[in-house]
Amino acid sequence: MAQGMSNSAACREVGINRKTGNRWRYGRKIVDRAGNVRVYLPITDVRESDTVSERFLSEDERIVIADLLQAKNSLRAIARELGRDPATISREVRRNRDPRTGKYHPFQAQRRASVRRARSKEGKIRRDPELKEFIQQHLDRRWSPEQICQALRAAFPDDPDRHLAHETIYQAVYLPHRGGLERAAVTLRTGRPARRRRRRAEQRATRFINPGKLISHRPAEVDDRSVAGHWEGDLIVGTANRSAIGTLVDRTTRYVKLLHLPHNHSAENVREALLHAFADLPSGLAHSLTWDQGSEMSRHDEFTRATGIPVYFCEPASPWQRGSNENTYWCSLGGPGLFDGSGSAGPSGDSENTCRKAFR
Repeated sequence: MAQGMSNSAACREVGINRKTGNRWRYGRKIVDRAGNVRVYLPITDVRESDTVSERFLSEDERIVIADLLQAKNSLRAIARELGRDPATISREVRRNRDPRTGKYHPFQAQRRASVRRARSKEGKIRRDPELKEFIQQHLDRRWSPEQICQALRAAFPDDPDRHLAHETIYQAVYLPHRGGLERAAVTLRTGRPARRRRRRAEQRATRFINPGKLISHRPAEVDDRSVAGHWEGDLIVGTANRSAIGTLVDRTTRYVKLLHLPHNHSAENVREALLHAFADLPSGLAHSLTWDQGSEMSRHDEFTRATGIPVYFCEPASPWQRGSNENTYWCSLGGPGLFDGSGSAGPSGDSENTCRKAFR
């Protein structure tokens, strides 16, 4: 209509009914039998922010989806093309396609998504006291939101309005003003008071001034353990942080070296201990080092410049990404014999076998 078309012509152009066009232009108000008023704002009043989160599909991505659907591409092929999860593409097409023809129009889908995002949302849980009580009771029993969603389908098989997605329950806990659950009375069994921020892989980085490289950038030869010389390291801290010792485990041979830290485990001391430990190794047995994102490694760039050995960092709270080091450490706590007191232990097999042989 901004281009000079009439209301009827514009509705024909985008493939909608004339009455639908009027509702989009002027909005509408619905009053149900219980007297509840639901207001749908006109599309012209929707103001999208300049920076919409990358979690949402953009208009350009919706155009690509429409083109690839027209070319008979599968949803998984479209997801690979856009670098999105297949479930995201499936949900987008299901929600925003034309309900009459079943076809997907990108600009129409963009408007539907914009209106849905801007519309005021009063949560289902807040509107339904019985549903709220059911969820709260099961959260008190330390059920996860996924388990509660399955229980809702079994408890209310003939009432689809009470069938929720687990994300609805998460939002009700993290956003009490929207979901209606009291924060003081409800706690997830993880004990996490707020939602953990998630980032895309390309946005993730370490927390150091020199961010370094994440574990996803390690060469393939490190993962298959085909070449010796790729090490995993960690810091073991004693009571009240009064003592510490560093551990180094070769991923291929399971050879163990200890880092002597007699004074403290500051970044400078850890750097010097690493330089001393790797100085005794032949160049063919020192290819890379993988560590967690502890503050003791904040001078990793100085270690790399001095030795030429790259340092890779695990994702936060992901100790399993250094499985060789973690398993060797925990096995050493089970009894004497793994370390011989000289600062290193001989080559060993997998962690479980290492424990059995060392404790005999």
